[in-house]
Amino acid sequence: MKPLRFVALTLIAAAVLIAGCSSGNAKNAGQPTNAGNTSAASDADEGKAKYEGLTVKIGYQGSGGLPAKIREEKWYEEEFGKLGVKVEYAEFQSGPPMTEAMASNRLDFAGLGNMPIIAAQAAGIPFTVISQALEGKNNVAIIVPKDSDIQSVEDLKGKKVSVAKGSNAYNFLFRGLEGVGLKASDLEIIQLQPDEAQPAFETGKIDAWATWDPNITLNVLQDKARVLADGEQLGVLSPSFYIARKQFADEYPELVSIYLKVLDRALEWENNNHDEAIERYAAERNVPTAVIEGIFARSKSINIPVSDETIAQHQQTADFQYEIESIRKKIDVSEVFDNSFLEAARQ
Repeated sequence: MKPLRFVALTLIAAAVLIAGCSSGNAKNAGQPTNAGNTSAASDADEGKAKYEGLTVKIGYQGSGGLPAKIREEKWYEEEFGKLGVKVEYAEFQSGPPMTEAMASNRLDFAGLGNMPIIAAQAAGIPFTVISQALEGKNNVAIIVPKDSDIQSVEDLKGKKVSVAKGSNAYNFLFRGLEGVGLKASDLEIIQLQPDEAQPAFETGKIDAWATWDPNITLNVLQDKARVLADGEQLGVLSPSFYIARKQFADEYPELVSIYLKVLDRALEWENNNHDEAIERYAAERNVPTAVIEGIFARSKSINIPVSDETIAQHQQTADFQYEIESIRKKIDVSEVFDNSFLEAARQ
């Protein structure tokens, strides 16, 4: 495997250098070997100069999981280091703080839900969606305590429901309420981040919690909760995406493709080492392996091009958020999607 990996990475580095330099090979055709080597060295120097002092800032949500495996193996450091680029990581509780960090040039890459990027686009934060990270059918849900008398979304009327404002669960909750004829004013919505909502849920300070995985599966399989409704049941999808800061993507498209190539590498490891991954993630969270198996079934990570159908559904979500005045202007979501980086990563 190592020789193949070396060849692949060498091709990536070569592609980066070729993209930034003139066609030295054509100019030096038929020239002595020394001339060719001198030109190649010059091109390499120019390539390194392009990234001099550059640090890629990568955001992730929560500790553990596949992001932890990537950091442990230093796969990003390995790939970006070939070009002299350094790597920094930043942990976040949810999506909105990630887009805020991107707006102030403190973050270059992030993986987050659909609603945060809609809010970010409406707010004029420049970013590009570079691939899809979750399908969105079962990864967001409303959960209630296992023995709660709440049996339907309609039963939430007059109840205390927690949700992280601006998250994909926020959109899911509001669209779910609309679907059964309820308004936000019909219940008490309490805005909490996951680390605040978990103890509130366990102590009965809230009646229901609109959230995402792994919070859903962790609570359900530990007999703390049951799913009241998820996206598949309500017909409200909540896909997640990988995004890049637009200025960074425009200036360094080859680095965006390298970021996606490492994601492919990580997912390949996870798929080829299923049992090891399950045991690892379970140990990180100190939960039975069955919990992690449940998370895999509900929200398996992917890294795929964003389809026209997904973009159309994303537009519906944006239009709904505008109607309820969650965002202040109508947006054309197609403007922020670009599959070309993933296509380049897989060439």
